[in-house]
Amino acid sequence: MTLINPVIGVKIVFILGLTNILGLLLIYLSCRCRLSNSFFSGLLKKKWYEKFYNMHCYFWWFFVISVVLHAIIALLTFGIPF
Repeated sequence: MTLINPVIGVKIVFILGLTNILGLLLIYLSCRCRLSNSFFSGLLKKKWYEKFYNMHCYFWWFFVISVVLHAIIALLTFGIPF
């Protein structure tokens, strides 16, 4: 038995999966480890990238919330698979 309409649940899970990918991309591009690469260290001199870089911790929150919602909606839609 599912607690969410499967048609709507699948759409929400898909959209949250895309937000997971977006969150990972944002985290990767703002990661402090990337500064060892000359391309990223050069970007840090740009004002827009400095603002983007400073948002790194918020990107983690976006990603974590997205993953948790993705898992909850998937469980409510498909149930526990055993």
